[in-house]
Amino acid sequence: MTARTRAGRAALGAVLFDMDGTLVETEGLWWQVTEEIAAGLGHRLTEADAPHVVGRAVEDTADHLARVTGTGDPGRVAADLGREFFLRVEAGAPMRPGAQRLLDGLDAAGIPYALVSASPRTVVDSVTQGSLGHVPFAFTLSADDTPRTKPHPEPYQEAAARLGLPVTACVAVEDSPDGAASADAAGCAVLVVPSLLPVPASPRRAFADSLEDVDVDRLRDCLHLTEDLPGAP
Repeated sequence: MTARTRAGRAALGAVLFDMDGTLVETEGLWWQVTEEIAAGLGHRLTEADAPHVVGRAVEDTADHLARVTGTGDPGRVAADLGREFFLRVEAGAPMRPGAQRLLDGLDAAGIPYALVSASPRTVVDSVTQGSLGHVPFAFTLSADDTPRTKPHPEPYQEAAARLGLPVTACVAVEDSPDGAASADAAGCAVLVVPSLLPVPASPRRAFADSLEDVDVDRLRDCLHLTEDLPGAP
């Protein structure tokens, strides 16, 4: 049974943050890398490619580029993408506006938070040892840590299980359609702060223009989105 506040509403158990484009400014770096790799394969990246690039795992983007360019070697494309993205991230990935203040607020409120990313472990470790090296995440989850990554719900289901919480006690913070779909399908309430792509609305999703507009109370309010949905505790 989910813990309840004195007002009778579910208590916020944890916050699950996406990384790229949500906490750190890496989504633009990923687009630049993909654009350059695509150009080397004879393909000009456009908005039509965005659903296969933004918020997707390296392998998903590699499969797309191999398909549209006819290279037939997604493994090599994935290796090139991963290597170049890692080098860009190693050079520096600043936090997004409002991220540090929000994390400080969660620390002060004693609410745990974790990182749930579709990036490979090498990239997650690079960011969490660099730009986010000071952030006390409960744990970090990469694309390599579950059999299926976003947009499948498994990453968020696994994150809630590691915390010993029902997914309905967690709020996910996401910036992309695939990330929001992953958290939504898992059963989390979702706060969407879009970066490169618009994210469609759903009953489980609230929206903010920037993390600068988000505080702990706003996250608590998001949790209540799931209370009247079928299957809510």
